[in-house]
Amino acid sequence: MNRELITRLSALGVTEAQLNACRLPEFVEAKNLVQAEDDMFSRIQHMTADTLRAWQLMKEAAAQENIVLLLISAFRSIDYQCELIKGKLAAGRLLDDILKVNAIPGFSEHHTGRALDISTPNCEPLTTNFENTDAFRWLTEHADCFGFVMSFPKDNNSGITYEPWHWALSNPANEYVS
Repeated sequence: MNRELITRLSALGVTEAQLNACRLPEFVEAKNLVQAEDDMFSRIQHMTADTLRAWQLMKEAAAQENIVLLLISAFRSIDYQCELIKGKLAAGRLLDDILKVNAIPGFSEHHTGRALDISTPNCEPLTTNFENTDAFRWLTEHADCFGFVMSFPKDNNSGITYEPWHWALSNPANEYVS
């Protein structure tokens, strides 16, 4: 981990003990991203070209079965991840609680440009209610055909709570920091 990231994490209040307890790998921040569609909040999203191709194919296949998949978010820079955590801290949330639902900056799969948060109409985004939708059932049956896996299933050992909405394109090369 580079000195700049350590300084930024320290400014957020991330302790050495929290870093040592982190069970997620450190990820390289993607550089070669392409502009994808706007997300469900009309924000421009970016992802790797491979992820965009797989997402478009998966979304089209779902649509053929009357399943609507909506993009919530894709690539997040380390800066953006820091700002997310700062905002939650400013709202009075405890860092330990935040780190159960947001990875420590530098350790978020969203940094790779391969992770997508997905929802569907009539479902509050980023909630476990997504698991009760036809879209979630469709993803659990078909996402692997397009190279996507659910990153944080129930009872995962990552330290991140269950996120049925978080899916990532699997098996990329050179994404981890060595």
